Amino acid sequence: MNIIICGAGRVGYSISNQLSKQGHSITVIDKVSADIQKINDNLDARGVVGIATYPSVLEKADAKNADMIIAVTRNDETNMIVCQIAHSLFNIPRKIARIRSKEFLKPIWKGLFTKTNLPIDIIISPEYEVSKSLLRKLEAPGALESFPFSKDLVRLLEINIDEKCPVINTPLQKLTEIFSDLNANVLGVHREEKFIKFKKNNQLLKNDKALILTDSNQVDRTLSIFGKDEKFAKKILIIGGGNIGFDLAKLLEENPNQPRIKIIEKDSVRAQSIANDLNEAIVVKGDGLDENILKEINIDEIDTVLTTTDDDEVNVMSAMLCKKKGIKRTIAISNSHNYNLLQSSLKIDDIVDPRMTTVSTILKHVHKGKIESVYSLDDGEYEIIEAKISENSELLNKKILDINFGDDIRIGLIVRDKKVIVPKKEIDFKINDTVILIASRDKLKKVEQLFRISQYY
Repeated sequence: MNIIICGAGRVGYSISNQLSKQGHSITVIDKVSADIQKINDNLDARGVVGIATYPSVLEKADAKNADMIIAVTRNDETNMIVCQIAHSLFNIPRKIARIRSKEFLKPIWKGLFTKTNLPIDIIISPEYEVSKSLLRKLEAPGALESFPFSKDLVRLLEINIDEKCPVINTPLQKLTEIFSDLNANVLGVHREEKFIKFKKNNQLLKNDKALILTDSNQVDRTLSIFGKDEKFAKKILIIGGGNIGFDLAKLLEENPNQPRIKIIEKDSVRAQSIANDLNEAIVVKGDGLDENILKEINIDEIDTVLTTTDDDEVNVMSAMLCKKKGIKRTIAISNSHNYNLLQSSLKIDDIVDPRMTTVSTILKHVHKGKIESVYSLDDGEYEIIEAKISENSELLNKKILDINFGDDIRIGLIVRDKKVIVPKKEIDFKINDTVILIASRDKLKKVEQLFRISQYY
């Protein structure tokens, strides 16, 4: 596809990097010449210096031949206007915009984003996506990651394998035999900063981070099998009452586990504002790095701490301080890849990169065919994909054993009539089956072809 990306910041660069490696024709627009030079120097993409809302700049980016435009500049209004111009002047079929401000996303203004008003096909609210990601982590306390597929009938879990894991050093095939009634599949592991896709003779080693697809009804059992028996935190502290912290608190207030929530917010006006908008959470005005404030909120009673300020260093330092005080689980937000690399030495249980959350959310709307959801690994080297079997799919009515997927595509789980099925060689694909698979970047076009909607798409 011909795709225009407006904004060459960290998100725009990452999207451009992944999509260009997938074989798409990418043009990036940004008014900062240094950012465009970085695109031209490092990526198989064309950079255009200019203001993305100028029709002449979009014309220079060949907007008349674009299949999609993705607006991820630093300004919400710019992203919205870009999509309007893309529609009105260039008739670009698919328009995606990142919009941060809650003011535009209030339900009362839902009529704003329509084909007759502001024709944006997909709106990405990055802070809300990160908040949902954090909630999923809290819902699976023994996992580093918890990501839903097939309308949450299936969960992807990332689990750290330690010396307490009962199935360490056990071949995958043996695990399948022992737990034959478990609807789960180990896709692979991150081992020494590299992802390894598992085959039946592979086994889990200490310090692996295993990626496992499982029936959502069996999440607790799956975690227990891998030695993770932690329960949902009863007392949660959020340091930082910005959009991410506030959204997370609202989601937690609606959660059936009903945890007790405390928020530390440095800005007095913001602290008062979110206190008025929350029902149960206790908001304390103060600094998350101030030990007196931590003592005031009874830090020794807290089960889990999440640091969600706009400052990476504050988030990391706050999480480290809380961990030093004996907190069972700490999760920090960080836009810096360097902190992610240092996670184990920093003694923080989990570091979440909002950039990759946003990138994954956008990428799932780029694929052709019946691709429903996407989870990216290792900057797009691999993708875990949810796709649906249509009447035009090459897989329809074929058995798994009759299809040559190759080594770089592996079926994880199948959902049929809301029932989760572990794939066996003799199983054939039925119309409307949901298939969750893992594929390497260079096989994504093949995946799109397998799940195409029509002869031409």
